[in-house]
Amino acid sequence: MFQDSPIYDRLVAERGDVPDQVRRDAERVNRELEVVMRPLRAPGHLPGAERQPSPGAGWQRTALLPGPRPR
Repeated sequence: MFQDSPIYDRLVAERGDVPDQVRRDAERVNRELEVVMRPLRAPGHLPGAERQPSPGAGWQRTALLPGPRPR
């Protein structure tokens, strides 16, 4: 990539080949994501279809106004 570049060669010698390390890490993460995402590509799963939340799932709170409570 940087041929005949003594500054780049010196940086690689001091710090390592950072672009190559980043590239390898990105490829590793991509492979890991492929494995994790594979179940979503299984037959019967529609791409773009959102799952409906089950009733009562998640955090819910009812707001009360300050003051005496109505009876």
